[in-house]
Amino acid sequence: MMTAKEIRESYKKFFESKGHTIVPSAPMVIKDDPTLMFTNAGMNQFKDIILGTREPEPRRRADSQKCLRVSGKHNDLEEVGHDTYHHTMFEMLGNWSFGDYFKEGAIDMAWEYLVDVLKLDPADLYVTIFEGSEEEGLVRDDEAASFWLKHVPADHIINGNKHDNFWEMGDTGPCGPCSEIHLDSRTPEEKAKVAGRELVNKDDPQVIEIWNIVFMQYERKADGHLEPLSMNVIDTGMGFERLVRAIQGKHSNYDTDVFQPFIKEISRLSGKEYGKEEDIDVAMRVISDHLRAVAFSIADGQLPGNAKAGYVIRRILRRAVRYAYTFLDQKEAFIYKLLPVLVEEMGDAYPELPAQRELVGRVIKEEEDSFLRTLDKGISMLTDAIDELKKEGKDVLDGSKAFRLFDTYGFPLDLTELICRENNITVDEDKFNVEMEAQKNRARNAAQVENGDWVVVGNYEENHEQQFVGYDYSEYSCHITRYRMVKQKKNTFFELVLDQTPFYGEMGGQVGDQGVLVSEDETVNIIDAKKENGQTVHIVTELPKNIEAEFMACVDTDKRAASAANHTATHLLDYALKQVLGDHVEQKGSFVAPDTLRFDFSHFEKVTDEQLREVERMVNAMIREDIHLQEHRDTPIEEAKKLGAIALFGEKYGDTVRVIQFGPSVEFCGGIHASSTGRIGMFKILSEASVAAGIRRIEAATGQNWEEQCYAIEDNMKAIRALFNNAKDLQGAIAKFLDENAELKKKLEGFRAQQVERLKKELVEKAEKNGDVTIVKAVVALDAASAKDLVFKVREAVSEKLVCVVGAHDQGRPSLNIMLSDDMVAAGLNAGKLVREAAKLIQGGGGGQPHFAQAGGKNVDGLQAAVEKVVELTK
Repeated sequence: MMTAKEIRESYKKFFESKGHTIVPSAPMVIKDDPTLMFTNAGMNQFKDIILGTREPEPRRRADSQKCLRVSGKHNDLEEVGHDTYHHTMFEMLGNWSFGDYFKEGAIDMAWEYLVDVLKLDPADLYVTIFEGSEEEGLVRDDEAASFWLKHVPADHIINGNKHDNFWEMGDTGPCGPCSEIHLDSRTPEEKAKVAGRELVNKDDPQVIEIWNIVFMQYERKADGHLEPLSMNVIDTGMGFERLVRAIQGKHSNYDTDVFQPFIKEISRLSGKEYGKEEDIDVAMRVISDHLRAVAFSIADGQLPGNAKAGYVIRRILRRAVRYAYTFLDQKEAFIYKLLPVLVEEMGDAYPELPAQRELVGRVIKEEEDSFLRTLDKGISMLTDAIDELKKEGKDVLDGSKAFRLFDTYGFPLDLTELICRENNITVDEDKFNVEMEAQKNRARNAAQVENGDWVVVGNYEENHEQQFVGYDYSEYSCHITRYRMVKQKKNTFFELVLDQTPFYGEMGGQVGDQGVLVSEDETVNIIDAKKENGQTVHIVTELPKNIEAEFMACVDTDKRAASAANHTATHLLDYALKQVLGDHVEQKGSFVAPDTLRFDFSHFEKVTDEQLREVERMVNAMIREDIHLQEHRDTPIEEAKKLGAIALFGEKYGDTVRVIQFGPSVEFCGGIHASSTGRIGMFKILSEASVAAGIRRIEAATGQNWEEQCYAIEDNMKAIRALFNNAKDLQGAIAKFLDENAELKKKLEGFRAQQVERLKKELVEKAEKNGDVTIVKAVVALDAASAKDLVFKVREAVSEKLVCVVGAHDQGRPSLNIMLSDDMVAAGLNAGKLVREAAKLIQGGGGGQPHFAQAGGKNVDGLQAAVEKVVELTK
């Protein structure tokens, strides 16, 4: 039986023998495509070729691409782990033809690989073809059907509707009919009862699609109509995990050697056995699936976070932690311990995993620890809510409270339901769903973008290849080749594509250029420039009146120079950090704008002040040397590596690259740079901090930006010196002032202690009696800390049968302080619950322990009523 590793390798060897170039997997995290956060299909890295904006050579390619899907058909994150064949992260085996072979070649090669190489039984294979669409004016794909008839009987060819057999990249863009290959892996007895063709695309777990062959031949326009593509494209995708399942004769992807090593390690670490209880089995499947998704994302440079791609990764990891916590009894970080198995199983095929092993492990562990603390806090809050319901005689938890736990603390609904069920309480799930849908609508409305169709100008072709001249020019003569209208958040913009442009489109952490388009009759402001499918798109708020005029594209050179200086400074910073901290330092992100320099890098401890000063000195020395830029364009990648440039994990490089060199600093880079280091002026680190486990962030200033900050510091120093009568020894004057202040504070604390002692005696003497209970109550002028001391001193004086309530106010800020003796707590009173109820009268809130609690608020006038409320509640 072939192993997963052998099957992956056999696919590549087969297509290599058919003249395909085997290309490496693109990163799973997409950084420079505004329409996608993650690679969700093998074709993503070839999008610009399919759109006609990049040369298609070589025309035959194949790979094993790591992909991530967490939404869409069959890919709801909450369902992963509950069936046998859907995943978040998966490998997609794919082969492509760009204007080379088409339907017949793709069908013949697919059949040869499955039947002749992998020895699948032809009788178990069914294929679907597009049945046509009357509304689209498209007929049945008889061409594909005729080619399939060479390999399968007619009753194994099944018509599929537009939903299943017409593939589209999105609402607009390349599309076409597709042909799926389905495998029937049921037992002979099951096959005898129902023919396999009856179960194709019917969600039967044993009759599944393993390969989809897309025949891209159309382009969908914004108004919905189809136009022929200029070049026919074959795009195939075969789910690697499903293929391994078929070859190894398993009924579940999780029973193959793709996942079993993880499941066995989870079983060993948790002491739970797989295959005995469904909840435990689901938990193990979830964890083994999600581990891969999270680890590969981190290795590709995407850290868990609170927005966009980072939020997706955090959500996936937290789901795995939740299953480990709930069903495997793992109350401490657990998932990071599985990383050695992942590296062992997939490290050979994906070298970024072993190379980033320490970073990935630290990030996962820190995220686990953080979420486990959140779970503890959520459980505490939920327990309080359940106690309130029982007190009120209710048995349904408000869905809005369950949603608040989910939305604010990441506390999942199913865990809320589980804990409530144990307490004979149900959750109003309908209300929860209403809140969830409202949040989704808010997010959709905030992010909604409407793109119009591209309008081609003059005699240009729609996919006219743009020439970028920005490395050499900041002004250049040009024409508009196409434009479209874009609506977002009720604002309307226009995107322009020029035949030749000096404008740098935002990419690689460097902001896009701004500037103007100037013709004989008008000037149009370009407010931003973005990179889209390999071309610079220029953003304007209004179209030129004469769209076909000749323009001069002029970049704002002041802003560009400032951005370029900051960008060059990041290269020098990267070099200096490696020299000072070690070669383990690797760039993990950057952002450079005219007034911003931010640089993230891998390092596992805080950088000391001495090390930061050493880095600064090294960078500034290189600036004073005025090292001139050495630029190597269109350099073969192997030659670039010989120059000393190091490829970053998570980045995709072509066969030729651009290398930027400033003396010993050598990097792959496509951005805009200063002509020499002297143009930076000066470099100063403003801050250094952690942004995630193993990731540090430096923010710095250069040139005029740092000059202005120096003036601000100088002005502040003058103002401070004036406060100390322009003392020559300012540091000594401040130290003397602080010493005197500390001495005064000691005296003040002594006065307060005396005041508290005096008040204690007065309050105990005036105490009321309710039966054998001593009630001490008052409203006094004290700060919250002194009021706390006061009630503790009262408890020392009255150790039994005590209810003490002190309302205090200081500079308009009220506080409520409750102290109970131990016997009153034993009798059922709880200071924390009492203070939460009474604090409403001072428009505040608080909490504490059963014997002592404190609350703050806004309404001083309500203090007396709050004190009386506590006394009333204790009676």
